[in-house]
Amino acid sequence: MEIDDLYPPERLVAARRATAAAGLDALLLTPGADLRYLTGYHARAGERLTCLVLPAEGAPTLIVPALERPAAEASPAPATGVRIVDHSDGTDPYPLVAAALGRPVTAVGLADRMWAEQVLALRTALPGAQQRLAGEVLRDLRIRKSPAEVTALAEAGTAIDTVHRRMGEWLRPGRTETEVAADIAAAIREAGHVTVDFVIVAAGPNGASPHHDTSDRPIGAGEPVVVDIGGTMASGYRSDCTRTYVTGGPAPAEFTDYYAVLWEAQRAAVAAVRPGTSAEAVDAAARDVITGAGFGPAFLHRTGHGIGLDGHEEPYVVAGNPRELEPGMAFSIEPGIYLAGRHGARIEDIVVCTTDGVQRLNTTPTELIAL
Repeated sequence: MEIDDLYPPERLVAARRATAAAGLDALLLTPGADLRYLTGYHARAGERLTCLVLPAEGAPTLIVPALERPAAEASPAPATGVRIVDHSDGTDPYPLVAAALGRPVTAVGLADRMWAEQVLALRTALPGAQQRLAGEVLRDLRIRKSPAEVTALAEAGTAIDTVHRRMGEWLRPGRTETEVAADIAAAIREAGHVTVDFVIVAAGPNGASPHHDTSDRPIGAGEPVVVDIGGTMASGYRSDCTRTYVTGGPAPAEFTDYYAVLWEAQRAAVAAVRPGTSAEAVDAAARDVITGAGFGPAFLHRTGHGIGLDGHEEPYVVAGNPRELEPGMAFSIEPGIYLAGRHGARIEDIVVCTTDGVQRLNTTPTELIAL
């Protein structure tokens, strides 16, 4: 798959229409997933302004620092029809934003994660313009993945599965979580990722903390180990997969008992995915199994999050989200059970809602893996 296939010019057209429909005169997007989604340009975030100016009416302009113009020109951005304008060090780039808009504006959508200093500078450059979040416009465009995006996510899933299949090379009693994580990080890159986004290796009581990182604690024989890993591919699309392992001996009986509950809950949630089902219903499919077995308070987080150019994006699979699933929506299914001071477990796959059901993008076994 060619990178340019992921970033078609039609996205800019759709974004302009959505911008107008939202009552905005333009979107102003600094480096981040929204900018990359529309142009394919993986821009460097820094104190020098990079900003896509996308008027609801008129041609889009990508404003970049002069020293980064070659990178912008080498990206898919020019093929999308974006005009590139640069600014030199020591000059004020914000008048270029006003010039690119071409007319006075009353309301603009700013990148959701724009730096505060840029927000304030744009307020000065565009006096009187109401500032809203560009996510109001782009969230609904990005939430449904195109076939090319699904292919990119599947490639990321295959790459991270390759790493999980090698876990027996590194995960063994006596090694520290940090030592194992270093080997995993190298393997994530070897598998085709350009960046390592996170490596969680959580053994024994550390497994009861869902966002534990790593530590210098040695892994004990028979301890459950939660391994949650992910990275970003050259395409910009991401992987995220969790498996739970036991190494060097049998796991505690109470652990294997509740792991069986977790396994059934994860299967139930995956099976619930289909068009028209709400995100909260998928969450309930997992949560009801875990709660019914008496472990409800030990399921500490939502069942899943969307994934694409961001590691966490819409849709969120959580109680209180009535959004109905549609073909192309991609998200994690990752219930967990965590017993403080003892151990924990999580099973996570990335799935895509299809026209008639669900496609798993991670295909390694979800049973408890003994090494």
